[in-house]
Amino acid sequence: MAALLSLLGALSGALTLGAVVAPGSAMAAPPAAVRLAGATLEPVAFAGLEGWGSDDHLAAFRTFLASCRAVTKAKAPSRAAQPVSQGLKAACARALAHPAADAASARRFFEDNFQPWRIRPAGGEGFLTGYYEPIVEGALQPSAVYATPLLAVPAELTRLLAGRSDGRPAEPWLDRAAIEDGAVDARRYALVWLKDPVDAFFCQIQGSAQVRLPDGRLRRYAFAARNGHDYTPVGRILIARGIVAKEDMTLDRIRAYIEANPQDGRALMRMNRSYVFFREADLAPEEHAIGAQGLPLTPGRSIAVDRALHVYGTPFWIEAALPLSAPGAAEPFRRLMIAQDTGTAIVGPARADIYFGAGKEAAAVAGRIRHAGRFVMLLPRGVEPAVDGPPAR
Repeated sequence: MAALLSLLGALSGALTLGAVVAPGSAMAAPPAAVRLAGATLEPVAFAGLEGWGSDDHLAAFRTFLASCRAVTKAKAPSRAAQPVSQGLKAACARALAHPAADAASARRFFEDNFQPWRIRPAGGEGFLTGYYEPIVEGALQPSAVYATPLLAVPAELTRLLAGRSDGRPAEPWLDRAAIEDGAVDARRYALVWLKDPVDAFFCQIQGSAQVRLPDGRLRRYAFAARNGHDYTPVGRILIARGIVAKEDMTLDRIRAYIEANPQDGRALMRMNRSYVFFREADLAPEEHAIGAQGLPLTPGRSIAVDRALHVYGTPFWIEAALPLSAPGAAEPFRRLMIAQDTGTAIVGPARADIYFGAGKEAAAVAGRIRHAGRFVMLLPRGVEPAVDGPPAR
């Protein structure tokens, strides 16, 4: 996230949307204007999306279909989000009733049911990062070897979260230093004990974990809540201190610094006062981390977006040049992605965190993604922003 998985609040109303109709049906009145806070939206044609014809639309459709099962069961959203949510529900009903059988039919589904709108953020280009699910070593009982806990939500914080859906108290609670120094009874609330305190820190940044026990079994843990303090990217601190150049910053560089400088590294981690609590996740071995939409993510197809601006299940077309194979590479990334997650560092209309999977290889790729990107939002047909001129068809 800068790669932290966490639930944010309900939609803020920053996206004001118009009426929704099924493709080909008549409208009683023109749709109200749609404006995305912090950006303008420009209509584009699918044919104008570089790489659209060569993407794996069936893979994108399958990820969208997973979201549809959550979209159709979702509670009524805020008034501002209702048109997009209703449009997504209508598209999902068609997808679930007639699932695409091949790439060609999947492509037709997206082209028939959605209209692409390029997001032009006020600050310039969009921005991409990556995240992953750590696989770390741990044990169910504490010892000299396994001494750092992943904690369940303490009872006091549970009371503060009552009636809230964002996993965050209304006011900041205990900060990281206080929790680590014993303000929370670790022996009472520990779900598992990790071998490496740096692993615990990165599990919190990523918001999920696979923990390999001494007997080889894997336990899965997912985001449950946070203490309410703002997330501070420690990489930004290293850049400000001149320790790591901005263009060289990766998660591996952060970890290397912390491990090479244990005392200062501990102080550095504590400068991020945000703290994440976990819950056990009942997932099959082949399933990936659970996103904020409440379902397992798909590597290379799921993204985290700003929940205050966007609706889960919305497809996004993303264009970028990313170092996927090696540091310093600039490989074309042209892909249809589905919004299924969020995070405290994911703020803005053209901002996304790409989920790359679990383990060290995924971590290496995710950790070097800090790149500009171009965003195209696919709105259900009939939901149209305020623009000059008719939408492209």
